[in-house]
Amino acid sequence: MKQPAPEAQQGGPDAAAAAEPHTQPVTSDSAGPAGRTDRTGKSRQEKGGWRALGMRLDVRNLSLLGVLAALIIVGGITKPDQFLDTNNLQLVLTQASIIGVVTVGMTFVITSGGIDLSVGAIVALSSVWATTLATQEYGFAGILFTALLVGLACGLVNGLLVAYGGMVPFIATLAMLASARGLALQITDGKTQIVSVDSVLDLGIPDSYVLGIPPLVLVFAAVTVVGWLVLNRTTFGRRTVAVGGNAEAARLAGIDVRRQRLYLYLLSGLCCGIAAFLLIILAGSGQNTNGNLYELDAIAAAIIGGTLLSGGRGTIVGSVLGVLVFTTITNIFALNNLQSDVQQIAKGAIIVAAVLVQRRTARHGEA
Repeated sequence: MKQPAPEAQQGGPDAAAAAEPHTQPVTSDSAGPAGRTDRTGKSRQEKGGWRALGMRLDVRNLSLLGVLAALIIVGGITKPDQFLDTNNLQLVLTQASIIGVVTVGMTFVITSGGIDLSVGAIVALSSVWATTLATQEYGFAGILFTALLVGLACGLVNGLLVAYGGMVPFIATLAMLASARGLALQITDGKTQIVSVDSVLDLGIPDSYVLGIPPLVLVFAAVTVVGWLVLNRTTFGRRTVAVGGNAEAARLAGIDVRRQRLYLYLLSGLCCGIAAFLLIILAGSGQNTNGNLYELDAIAAAIIGGTLLSGGRGTIVGSVLGVLVFTTITNIFALNNLQSDVQQIAKGAIIVAAVLVQRRTARHGEA
């Protein structure tokens, strides 16, 4: 194995990309430089490379904005009175908020080179455990605390299995998916658990909106901002990118790779707990079928947003735009009474196109 570059031997998250000079540099929305430096700290070639990368990321986000704008135009043309109605737009944003929070956590996991197939099942388990009669006796705080705690506990199990148990993320999270779904079914006995806590239900009515914005959307916005800051402006985010780009180089740079992966699955579980609480507010109940196919929607949104499935690059902004694109498609199809199978075909086509664009961009980046 090649010895790491001096920058990597000195440690620090930004050195991971320089540990093996022939690997493709890893990036997030904004990542530290790697390679040879001059008196200014960056070579001209390096500056040009990172500037080009930033332009590609901007082009990708602008492309998603263009797709979203086109969808809005289509919705406005096909169903102008319904689609452009304020209540419908609020509904779209509210529905996007739940899967959007899950997608933020998924973006971190995928950026690190992992995957989490259990997010939908964790949302279901958290929602039903938080809506049992025993939990509802503790009111608003009891429901919120239980949802977050169950999400964190599931994330902890995933993290321990992957980071310290040496299991492949696909297998570990698939096992969690089956176990959490089974436990959720056992708790509910296949029945819907109705929420009777008024302080929780009140958050879903228009009277609780802030300047016309539903509280769920505000929570989603807060999670998005925090996620962006953590991924792009903290050591934790740079370590996440480094682990996803080259785990061995990250280890040689002084990063505890196993602990970092554990933290990432804990973060994913926490996002699932938040999403479960938002779903309880929206639906006013807990069901074992909650979160169905959330894992696929979250992965798809992250991928079309520009997060690299193999790890090493992640973008919170792109993931959020991906969520909005998929949610808008779903809404337009529902308003036009189109069958769900056509909707799934459209989503599949978008995912394939996004992956092909990613591969083409990667080839141009290596050239």
